[in-house]
Formats: sequence, C-alpha cells, structure tokens
Amino acid sequence: MSDKPVQTSPLQLRDRGDIVLRIEHLSVNFRAGKQTVQAVSDLSLDVARGETLGLVGESGCGKSTVGRAIMQLPPPTAGKVLFQGQDLGLLSGEALRQTRTALQMIFQDPISSLNPRRKVRDIVAEGLQIWGRPSQQARVREVMEAVGLDPDAVADRRPHQFSGGQCQRICIARSLALDPDVLICDEPVSALDVSVQAQILNLLEDMKQRYQLTMVFVAHNLAVVRNVSDRVAVMYLGKLCEIGDTGSVYARPAHPYTRALLASIPDMNPLSRHQQDGLPLLHGDLPSPANPPSGCRFRTRCPNAQSLCAEKEPLMQAVRQTVQNDPQSKATVEVSDHFVACHFPL
Repeated sequence: MSDKPVQTSPLQLRDRGDIVLRIEHLSVNFRAGKQTVQAVSDLSLDVARGETLGLVGESGCGKSTVGRAIMQLPPPTAGKVLFQGQDLGLLSGEALRQTRTALQMIFQDPISSLNPRRKVRDIVAEGLQIWGRPSQQARVREVMEAVGLDPDAVADRRPHQFSGGQCQRICIARSLALDPDVLICDEPVSALDVSVQAQILNLLEDMKQRYQLTMVFVAHNLAVVRNVSDRVAVMYLGKLCEIGDTGSVYARPAHPYTRALLASIPDMNPLSRHQQDGLPLLHGDLPSPANPPSGCRFRTRCPNAQSLCAEKEPLMQAVRQTVQNDPQSKATVEVSDHFVACHFPL
C-alpha cells in the first residue's frame, strides 16, 4: 500500500555524475493577442546518459514545447537547459550552432519535415556538408543502411515517393548523421499507421544501442512510452505532476491524472478491464493555458479535489511505499526515483 509522501524540495533532480541533460525551472510563454499562454510552467527534470525519458500527457499539455525548448526552438522564457553542464541559454550564434549538433530532433510529421525538392542523399548529408565532416558519402550510406533503407535504391528519390514510415526512417537517418549524444523524439510514431509504429519503435531502440544515444521520447500514448522508456514524466497543463521509474509509475501511479491515463489504455483482456472498472476516468475539457486554475491545475477534473487544492499549488514530494520484509514486521522505504505533485496522492 502507499503511504503519505514526504515533503521535499520542489526541485527534484538527481545528484549523479552521468546526467547529460538537466532542466531547471523551465517556463515557456507565448503571446496570443492580449493574452499570455503559459505553455510550460516551472518544470524541472534530468536525463542520465544512455537513458530514455518518456514525456507524456494530453494534447496541449506542453510536452512538445519542452522538446523544442531543449533545442532552443524557441529559447525558454525562464529557467535553464543544461547540456553536459553547459547552459544553452547563455550560448548564441556559432557557439550555439556547434553545441546543437550534439542534440538532434525527430519531428512528429515526417513528410512535412523533409524538403520535398531535395533528394534523400542530400537531405541526410546536409548537416555533414554544413560542418564539412569528412567521409560524407560513407557516413550517409552507413546511417541509411542502419535505419533499413537501401542507399542504391532510395538515395536519388524524393520524399513524396515514400510512405510515412519510410519518411520517418529518412528523418532518423538525418538525425544520426552528425553522431549526436541526445535525440529528442517528438511523437515520432503518432502520424504513422499502427502496423508501422512497432517497426519505428524497434528501430529507435536499435539505434539507441548502436549509437549510445540518450533519448527524450515525447508521446501521448502511454502504452508506447512504457515499452521504450526507462523513466516517465507526466505533464498536465504545462506542469509536471509525476515522474519516476517506468515500472514504479505504471504499477503504482501516485497522481490521479496518471492513474486516469493508465485506465484509459485499451486492453483486450476482459478480466483486466473488469479489474480496472473502478479506476477514475477523465471528465471535462482541458482548461485554457492562458487562464489556468488556481492551486492545482488538475483540480477541475480531479475526483479527489478538496478546498486545499484550489488554495495551494502542490509541490513535488517523494513517494513512500510500505514493504513487507517478514510476517512479523513491516519496513517503510522511500522510492527515491518516484515523485508526485499532489496534496492527496493515491
């Protein structure tokens, strides 16, 4: 059973030496007429070397904006994005361009992210040509073969001659050409047929192992994220509401929003669905990010909301679990990599 979380610092970042990407108090605002839209508000997280962080939530929660802010597209309104200890917000011009070669992004719509007038070989080689990297032809051939494309058959063709899945393979090859350290995947399979999604997910996992990549995987499909992520961060209306080890978050969701998202995952097992009938589902619409609710932003849709939720914004807390060591005694241990922002966690 779950115990009441212990109050800790709102900045839940790990103290370890292999952190490649670190985000501190990130905020991104946009102007919409006379209103300011708070796309991302005070978000902090980190990603260790070789890790895949799944960033999930409903459409409009700000997860894609986080991915773009990491790439400084556009730069965040407030907060820091540190890549290997270097604050990207302090870089500009040539220094930023050189550093950004180690961070590559795969966009949601593969077809529209490719130049329709260029041949595939030129699309994949563009970064190598810009930076004057040696052995360009050999590198282009290597990454195309790595993603399952035959260079001899596709190199001289253009994007409109390929399916969505093949275009996504081209995008992945382009992102790998410069040998990046971090790969930002912005819903890379949401625009693809279900039959192709598994192929692309398996390909990304293979590329992660082959090129020693660190990945941020943005998606709204929790079933997809579960299979590819080491850790999961759940966002709601620009805020981080839960983060932790994938197994812990899926087995024991501490936030009502996370639990509702998990309950909405389709399951073909009738017994499993019967067991989930008591889980709360989401009701109502996502509030406007231009005018978010006071206190907890999820309170307008939360089945457990109380007056405190409207008065005070919940801070990140470490989740505790009770573990049975033997039949005679119980020992309470803290789950160090599972945090939740909720006044009344599950």
